[in-house]
Amino acid sequence: MKNKTWLLTLLPAIAFADSDLNTGNTAWMMISTALVLLMTPAGLALFYGGMTRSKNVLNTYAMVFGAFAVAFVAWIVAGYSVAFGNGGDMQSFMGGFDNMLLSGINWTDLTATKYPVYVFVVFQGTFAAITVAIASGSVIERMKFSTWMIFVAIWTVAVYAPITHMVWGGAGAYLFDAGALDFAGGTVVHMNGGLAGLVLAILIGKRKDYQKTAMKPMSIMITALGAALLWFGWFGFNGGSAFGATEIAGLAYLTTALAPSIAAITWMVLEYIVYKKVTLLGAVSGIVAGLVAITPAAGFVDVDGTLIIGSMGSVIGFFGVVWLKKKLGYDDSLDAFGIHFLAGLWGALATGFFAINDKALLWDGPLKATGDRMGQVLVQLESILVVGVFTLVGTIVVYYIASALTGGGRVDDETEALGLDEATHGEKSLNL
Repeated sequence: MKNKTWLLTLLPAIAFADSDLNTGNTAWMMISTALVLLMTPAGLALFYGGMTRSKNVLNTYAMVFGAFAVAFVAWIVAGYSVAFGNGGDMQSFMGGFDNMLLSGINWTDLTATKYPVYVFVVFQGTFAAITVAIASGSVIERMKFSTWMIFVAIWTVAVYAPITHMVWGGAGAYLFDAGALDFAGGTVVHMNGGLAGLVLAILIGKRKDYQKTAMKPMSIMITALGAALLWFGWFGFNGGSAFGATEIAGLAYLTTALAPSIAAITWMVLEYIVYKKVTLLGAVSGIVAGLVAITPAAGFVDVDGTLIIGSMGSVIGFFGVVWLKKKLGYDDSLDAFGIHFLAGLWGALATGFFAINDKALLWDGPLKATGDRMGQVLVQLESILVVGVFTLVGTIVVYYIASALTGGGRVDDETEALGLDEATHGEKSLNL
């Protein structure tokens, strides 16, 4: 025991390094962060993996898993600084580079709600990672893995981080100052990732056998498991966006349970009306559409608003997947645009219509300032347009840079026909 007495004297100093630390909020945010992390390399990877063909399932999983790893490193290197740093003259549109590699941030620094800034950095990093991973669902089965990895690194810093800054960057940031409300990422995450996916799908082109041969999912059960993990993790995604163990976090928990429930029911009813059958894939698609739709409003709306947002999010997602994709002819492989962008857009706009006029809930905006609901709706519309344009242009530019660095963004015909699991990774999902 004598050799360990130094530890006994050190522990009190560590435990009480900052007496202002709120241990309840710290525990809440650390758990929420872990839940959001689970959403990408487990939830989204399984959700997407089950829907792809067996010859590409490992590549699909690798694109999601790899996106998390690369995006998180990019976030620490520069993304966090661009999103939440001091941008000086550019503060309206981006933070600066003073906090690259977390320079200037001390392990004892606390946020406004008294939990460590390092925890906030990791929490927000998991958001960055899942946003770009969402886009992978539009281009599986034909995008080079090398191009995708480079795209992820650049896009996280050049597109995701500035949008995050404009919406969540605090005083001086363009959309934040305008009063845009986005509780947990309707514009920042879902519109952003979903639209990036569509842009990539159009730039890369359709799969060679798209609409020529049946493209059967590898396993609907795996997709359903992924959806369940997404829903589980989403409680951290929305609940953690209250930044503390508070009443608002409790409201976000309620809406995160209710919206996807009504959305799943809505999707199943729509399927029965149109096809006279109810599918498991449809039910879990409804769950994700409901989760996406409620995300920007999770801490702002009551039960009535939640039911409307969730059910309409499912209707809009169903429309995007079943009708719009077929009508316009784009190959959005796993419907990242149809569900994430469209349901996210609806949720962002619906936040203005259904947010409770309660100053204790709203952080800014015309509704809080003067009770001007239509003014809030117009601000929400402005945020949708700004994010849409920035994502569109930014994604095109980043894709061409990544493509130039890797000699083209698309795999060759032989690789596509064989499947990317064997051709790119030298593996099979099942060795029977």
